[in-house]
Amino acid sequence: MPDLNQHRFVPIVFRCLEYRVSHCLDAGKCFGKTATLLRHHGTRPPASHLSDLYLLQVFVNRTVTMEDIQCYGFDMDYTLAVYKSPDYESLGFEMIRDRMVSVGYPRELLSYTYDPSFPTRGLVIDTTSGNLLKVDSNGNILVCSHGFRFLKGRDVHDYYPNKFIQRDDTDRFHVLNTLFNLSETYFYSCLVDFFTRCNRYTNLPKGFQHGDLFMSYRSMFQDVRDTMDFIHDTGILKERTIKNMEKYITRDPNLPVLLSRIKAVAKVFLATNSDYSYTEAIMNYLLENKPTLGGEKKSWRSFFDLIVVDTKKPLFFAEGTVLRQVDTDTGKLRMGTYTGDLHAGTVYSGGSSDVICDLLDVRGKDILYVGDHIFGDILKSKKRQGWRTFLVVPELTKELQVWDQKKSLFEELKRLDVYLAKLYKHLDSGSQECPDIRTIQTRMKVLTYRMDMSYGQMGSLLRSGARQTLFASQLLRYADLYSSACINLLHYPFNYLFMAPPVLMPHESAAQHAADLALSELACTNNMVMGRN
Repeated sequence: MPDLNQHRFVPIVFRCLEYRVSHCLDAGKCFGKTATLLRHHGTRPPASHLSDLYLLQVFVNRTVTMEDIQCYGFDMDYTLAVYKSPDYESLGFEMIRDRMVSVGYPRELLSYTYDPSFPTRGLVIDTTSGNLLKVDSNGNILVCSHGFRFLKGRDVHDYYPNKFIQRDDTDRFHVLNTLFNLSETYFYSCLVDFFTRCNRYTNLPKGFQHGDLFMSYRSMFQDVRDTMDFIHDTGILKERTIKNMEKYITRDPNLPVLLSRIKAVAKVFLATNSDYSYTEAIMNYLLENKPTLGGEKKSWRSFFDLIVVDTKKPLFFAEGTVLRQVDTDTGKLRMGTYTGDLHAGTVYSGGSSDVICDLLDVRGKDILYVGDHIFGDILKSKKRQGWRTFLVVPELTKELQVWDQKKSLFEELKRLDVYLAKLYKHLDSGSQECPDIRTIQTRMKVLTYRMDMSYGQMGSLLRSGARQTLFASQLLRYADLYSSACINLLHYPFNYLFMAPPVLMPHESAAQHAADLALSELACTNNMVMGRN
């Protein structure tokens, strides 16, 4: 069994950090005191820097009492099965590229290779203009690119006069929510880049003309989508994955430990869109180890009370599909709808979230569901079922590392914001004075750009300067908990209270700031008086 002693006191550190957030304590002092406590117990801190420590943490948007959770549900792809980046995205990209060329797209596209620094999740494709957009929760445009050319100022206004899109126009705007989308996002940008630069084609507002042939941005997008569906539906991506699992999948020896510990205190189910044969291969690789001397080999199915494949999420969280039993010997589905009781070791196909609740005899907030898909896993399970939700965000690893290295830029942005407020502090509606803030605005744009480029060409998954992205707003709204990996649950006891930090509204923050300022001035006055005495 893996040695987990180095993480025994991680919850103590996290509770100290949560206390710091809630009570505005100094981070360095807090971490120092906690490190002393760990040394007193004969355990070294699990990381030498606060950012490394945060990589093990589960972050809290809404308070969750783990003692009340009676059932844990897990997605498989990018949740229990962590695909190695950028190798896996590169594989998907190459398969899309090669397939598109085989059906008639120019062979010059074969010269493109996957660049992990460009795409990120949560981007929006404008299928009318071919642009790739990063937006906030209201549809305001934060970043805009056409192929690999980033548009600024007037160029953006030419496409979007208000620098704004109607996100509910789903016929035109397609949100790329999943990690599987990264490959197609990048290839679509390659297509736009190629046809824009190729002198054989004439650039038009909605596509490209070559003689009598017109290719619209919409048709190109649909071709990429159809190709991605082909790769998944025919199983050729899965075949390549299974043939080289060591290259494409992270095998964590602590995963069986986590699932065993959860199963000892609660019910556990697996709900995946993958078919049974692929699920069997992946879960067998992740969970089944060679038997110890004199011991028995433990089946991967024994880690779960219920296993459902082919769930077709997000449909699974609505009316669902017919629930069938899977013959685990042949992988084929048995005829008819299953209506019996739950039997250990049985695998099901299809069904719905209501069926899960009935078979396991649990409801709503009894369930903590863990997944990576903000829409298919988290949003739908929260809105339709009221389940507690845990979003896996693998990108947090890089986000935290960059934030730790570049947080000085964000601090400067905040200082400039305060300075702007001071410039207007004594002005009112009768003032004729107009402060010159152009230098400050330019500096703020430079700082935002430098921050964005630290994360990648499209910037951070969660923000652009001081503004949060669409993905960030959905994470805050629908994920009760989130972390870089589900394995981080291993560092917390199952009676742990995940306490959400208090969030102040702007008027409350202003009142709190005024109170803090008054206290600070009073303390200074007292110090001066004592000094004179």
